[in-house]
Amino acid sequence: MEEEKDCCRCGELAAEGCGTDEQRKPAEPRTSEEKQKMINRLKRVEGQVRGLQKMIAEDRYCIDILIQLSAAQAALQKLGFSVLERHTKSCIAKAVEEGHGSESIDELIKVLRQFYK
Repeated sequence: MEEEKDCCRCGELAAEGCGTDEQRKPAEPRTSEEKQKMINRLKRVEGQVRGLQKMIAEDRYCIDILIQLSAAQAALQKLGFSVLERHTKSCIAKAVEEGHGSESIDELIKVLRQFYK
């Protein structure tokens, strides 16, 4: 039986959803340049994943697959850190200024726990 998880934002069951994803926006909109950099990084990761699929289909050497897997993970981690840094400097900072920083920090900590599972 699959364990039901809470939504990371509102505590509702994730399967039921809460609708906040469509309503929430960053405190400061991302620039076109920022968005393009993020999209480009994701396209590189996508290419790396396709490469991994091909390597596995071709029964390539395990170490080669592990190296490629490590590169894809590192690229995703770098993107995650970039999003985290921007979120902290804009969204969290604004929440603190507006007097509700505690909730935003709690939300961030909850998400960071998912990164370290």
